[in-house]
Parts: sequence; C-alpha cells; structure tokens
Amino acid sequence: MIKLGIAGVCGKMGRRIFELASFDKDFELTFGLEKKGTPAIGKDIGKLKISSSLDGLFLVDVFVDFTIPEATEINLDYIAKYRKPLVLGTTGLSDAQIKKVEEISRVVPVVFTPNMAIGVNVLFSILPQIAKRLGPDYSIEIVEAHHKSKKDAPSGTAKKMIEVLSEATARQIPAHSIRLGDIVGDHTVIFCGNSERIEIKHQAHSRDLFALGALRAAKWIFGKPAGLYSMQDVLK
Repeated sequence: MIKLGIAGVCGKMGRRIFELASFDKDFELTFGLEKKGTPAIGKDIGKLKISSSLDGLFLVDVFVDFTIPEATEINLDYIAKYRKPLVLGTTGLSDAQIKKVEEISRVVPVVFTPNMAIGVNVLFSILPQIAKRLGPDYSIEIVEAHHKSKKDAPSGTAKKMIEVLSEATARQIPAHSIRLGDIVGDHTVIFCGNSERIEIKHQAHSRDLFALGALRAAKWIFGKPAGLYSMQDVLK
C-alpha cells in the first residue's frame, strides 16, 4: 500500500484526488497539506488530519502537488529534504521554477506534466505526426478555454502542444486563450489548408480525469529511481 500525501488537499483538485484515493485499495492517505491560515488546519477529513507543516512529508511514500507556483516552489525544498517521489501537476511555473524541478529530479523521481489526462497525452504523441503528414501548406493554431479563475494563459497544456508542434514543423504556433465561467478545460488544434480544415478537440468534462491520471502516476513512480518523467513514461 502506498502512503500518499496531497498538497492543497482542500482545493478543488486536491479534494478530488483525496476522494478518489480514498476508494483505491492501493493507497493509504497519510498527509494532507494546506497553507497557513486555512480554516481547515488541524481538522480531519476522513481519517486524515490537515496540516500546514511540510515536515509531515516524512509520513508519505509519494507526494502529489496541484497547487500554485509559489507554493510548489516551497514544497520542492522539502521534497528534496525528505527524498520523496513527486507527482507535479502545477501549471504556470516560471523558467526558474522549472529549472528547480529539474534540479530536484536529480535526487528524487518526479512526474511533471502540464496535463495528467490520458487522452491529452495521447494527443501530444500524435499531433506532430499529423503536422508532418499535412506539411507546410497547412497553418496550425490552438484555441484553449478554461474557467475564469485560471491565472496562467496560455494553459500549460497549450504550451506543451505548441512545443511538440513547433519541434515537428520548425514554426511558431499561435495560441488563443478564453477564460469564462466554469469551463474545466477545452483544447482545440486547428490544421487549415486552402480547401479543408481539420480540428482536433479535447474536452475535460470533470476534474476526475486529472485526478485519476495523477493517481495512476503516483502508483507508477513509487520505487522508481531519481529522474524527470512525464505522463508519456507513465503510459508506456
């Protein structure tokens, strides 16, 4: 049984990871982290007591972090201190923060990906193939939509799509961001020629697909050697 710790356990993603892990016989929930001042500090959710002290990391086998860049940067120091495997889904990290993730991965295993959804990670693999087959006569643009509270734009997923498509085509790929209502996450890649158009769209219907992907990554990374991994590695 894997002892699981969750950062931001009272947030939308953290709470859903907690709820789904509670029904998974492969996990024992041993640590729930929240920022200081959160009313839930010291209280229980299920059998888990919520804490603001990162020293609770000594209780876990794998730690899952879907918080904000500022919180993740602090968490990374303790991940290295306690040598705990990390599943990291925080988006909007700066270049310096990403470099810190890379440095941490030299001493602990880290699954770091902008999107834990299985379908999206399949797209990361096939989009370059489509772009190469269509060739330079087809323009490519990305449209992504998320809820109004999402701070980073374009999304981490859109940035990854830009990365894999740019590598395949040696072109700059424009992205357009929409922030409205409670949209969980929509990503559309448009390939457009003079006489036809191909649109490939992924829609997230709930946060469960991200939470389930994170738990799959947590099972996979347990016992792995230090290194920086992606969901592509997990899916293999």
